[in-house]
Amino acid sequence: MRALHLSRFSSLRAFGHRDFVHVWSGALVSNIGTWMEMLALGVFVTTVTGRAEATGSIAALTYLPAVVLSPVGGALADRFDRRAYLAVGTLVQALLAGILTVLAFTGTLSVPAVAVISFLNGCTNTLVNPAFSALISQVVPPEDLHSAVSLNSAQYNLGRIIGPSLAAVVLATGGPAWALLINTLSFLAVLVALWRVQPQGRVSTQRPEQLWSGIVRGARVARDDAGIFLVMVGTFAVSALVAPFIGLVPVFAIRVFNQGAAATSLLVAAQGMGAVCAAVMLGPLVARLGRRRLLEWSLLLIGPVAALYWLAPTLHLAALAIVGLGALYMASLTGLNTCTQLRVPRELQARISSLYSMMLGVGYAVGVWFQGTLADRVGVRFITATCAVLFLALVLTLRLLRPRAFEATEAPSAFLRPGQQSPAVQLEGSGDF
Repeated sequence: MRALHLSRFSSLRAFGHRDFVHVWSGALVSNIGTWMEMLALGVFVTTVTGRAEATGSIAALTYLPAVVLSPVGGALADRFDRRAYLAVGTLVQALLAGILTVLAFTGTLSVPAVAVISFLNGCTNTLVNPAFSALISQVVPPEDLHSAVSLNSAQYNLGRIIGPSLAAVVLATGGPAWALLINTLSFLAVLVALWRVQPQGRVSTQRPEQLWSGIVRGARVARDDAGIFLVMVGTFAVSALVAPFIGLVPVFAIRVFNQGAAATSLLVAAQGMGAVCAAVMLGPLVARLGRRRLLEWSLLLIGPVAALYWLAPTLHLAALAIVGLGALYMASLTGLNTCTQLRVPRELQARISSLYSMMLGVGYAVGVWFQGTLADRVGVRFITATCAVLFLALVLTLRLLRPRAFEATEAPSAFLRPGQQSPAVQLEGSGDF
């Protein structure tokens, strides 16, 4: 694995590893297409139905499979070659995107069809995401993992900026079908990246565990490790109470501000801009504050900023607020995800990542459906701002009643051998971060 020298730029250190650059660039192209599809489908469903509940339900269907399939995906990713596993999943995603494209071009696209494809796509994403997270940890050394996770979140949010902006133009000139076609073609970039990657080391030379035994082992590690358990609880709370702002952006733009695809694109892109800025700043902030304090402050601030976003009186003020919200959301999830990867050996990383994805997916599915449903009855602003304030109350309660709870994320893990624990410790005190 050839590495470049970027030690002076702590947030960019992972770019010094060739394989990470391949994975990052391929994922960026694919995510641009994915965000084009998400905006096109969100505007389509909101326009056709005129109901926040429908938009929230479609968004929830993408994440609902995480309830069952996330642990399975993690166990499978730890059993097979991760590149081959990801390649198969990418081909399935491309097939589903192609079906949507054909339906749109033939004029037969419907809300039920979008719902079915969204659910199947959610199943595929749930099965492959743990392998992708584990592959990232495999192509960079442990001391650069926080940089890699931050930059991976940055590319996802760059896709959030570029994709909706392109989608707004495409929707205005050619319609949803062309946006869906671009997304279908974008999966080629992932296949090319996987072909070029040559990750160092093997996950294990031992005979793999039985599928169910592997799932149970991963669940026990998450339960018994205090730091990982706290991360799982925090991830669920963030995704259920705060994260639904992502799926409800079309509802906010169309129903509250009485605008369409252009306003939706503006808000989505503004969130992505905030997340990208956060990715650049996370390295210096980790060096100054430490991972634990940065995570703690991110969780304390995200609730109030989310409430400000939902209560913004104008579209432009909402766009400004969502920049901050996107930055805090990215910082929170990066800190939580990094903790799960650093506290377990390589052969368990995909399984623990799958449980993290399960908490994220289940919480989001429940939250976006629940908030979307109540938004039709009591108003979008009221229910979403209330949930944001409730999240702040939960964090403050944990901080006051269990002041040492966050310290568990940095305590030595019983699941790492002494020689394996040093990278996690170095992340906290190293001047490189």
